[in-house]
Amino acid sequence: MRATGAFALMDSLKHHGVQHIFGYPGGAILPIYDEVYRSEQRGDIQHILVRHEQGAAHAADGYARATGKVGVCFGTSGPGATNLVTGIATAHMDSIPMVVITGQVNRAAIGSDAFQETDIFGITLPLVKHSYVVRDPEDMARIIAEAFHIASTGRPGPVLVDIPKDVGLQEFDYVPVQPGAVHLKGYRPTVKGNPRQIKQALELIQQAKSPLLYVGGGAIASSAHPELQALAEWFQIPVTTTLMGKGSFDESHPLSVGMLGMHGTAYANFAVSECDLLIAVGARFDDRVTGKLEEFASRAKVIHIDVDPAEVGKNRAPTVPIVGSVKPVLVELLKLAQQSPTVDPNQTQEWRTRIQRWQQDYPLTVPQPVHQLSPQEVIFELGRQAPDAYYTTDVANIRCGPLSFLRMVPGTG
Repeated sequence: MRATGAFALMDSLKHHGVQHIFGYPGGAILPIYDEVYRSEQRGDIQHILVRHEQGAAHAADGYARATGKVGVCFGTSGPGATNLVTGIATAHMDSIPMVVITGQVNRAAIGSDAFQETDIFGITLPLVKHSYVVRDPEDMARIIAEAFHIASTGRPGPVLVDIPKDVGLQEFDYVPVQPGAVHLKGYRPTVKGNPRQIKQALELIQQAKSPLLYVGGGAIASSAHPELQALAEWFQIPVTTTLMGKGSFDESHPLSVGMLGMHGTAYANFAVSECDLLIAVGARFDDRVTGKLEEFASRAKVIHIDVDPAEVGKNRAPTVPIVGSVKPVLVELLKLAQQSPTVDPNQTQEWRTRIQRWQQDYPLTVPQPVHQLSPQEVIFELGRQAPDAYYTTDVANIRCGPLSFLRMVPGTG
């Protein structure tokens, strides 16, 4: 069928299950927005109009985190595209799957310093998993299929697709490309772990007296929540998470020791300092977690499981490295464990008792009575009064004291 590049884009997004787009229109992307309007009229896609392109990138990022789908955002050329950069960088650093569509000046004007021309392809090179400039509308469907495949497989991340204005307007014989129908010779993410290394990891776990699971965002990205809990319970291993790993393990579970690192619990940091085996699951030994790297888990052997081979051994040389997606690796590890001799449930009892003493000595809750409000009490009371409320926080060195925090809560002053 005869169609424009803009139609090919919107139809390709529909084929990839996109239901929501976050964006802000502008001159170079107007041909695409004409198709956005028609797609909305057909009920195919809903466009959420933001008030600034940075909001579009952050919204697509949040959408991807909340739904597990690839987030999609639109911005026009020049300042529209550059306004997306902070959100793209956030998604890149947190391994969030996103496809970012930017408008660009006409092909003939690229490189001429045309009105609102910026090299968004070059600007974002360090911040994306991959980038495209669509120079032929016939490539549109293939590029979109590749973009979604790259963004959502292996270690997830943002992919940029820059579309010149005249590409969106040009008609051609459009042939859809179905999701997954891509052939990228140089891109083959390792999903399954090496069986020999998984066996070595199991042997270390079976020998450990004070093991600790150190869980990052990779566990959430691969939906490994049940496997993680099963592994922890099978061997009775305490679990600590990074900021990105929060939610991968129930923090009300008896084996949870909460978050570790600079902003983590005291007992999680004591545990990582005293463990004899550290099992890093989809975590990258970030400086906010490790502090002084040479002193981090200095007494422990390390098993490192991660889908990104560049992360394994980057900051800490593991005793057993396993490159693979967290979920299938844990599935194989559990399978092997269940075929082995029965686990002694008392093997880690002394270690767990020690951690429980630390939890009692350094609690997160505030002992009663208190003479002034503490942040913990405020959060606790909010949770009691609004059990279904959602909370959101920023990251950084927060300098908001209890009283100023209260002023932000409706009805408290």
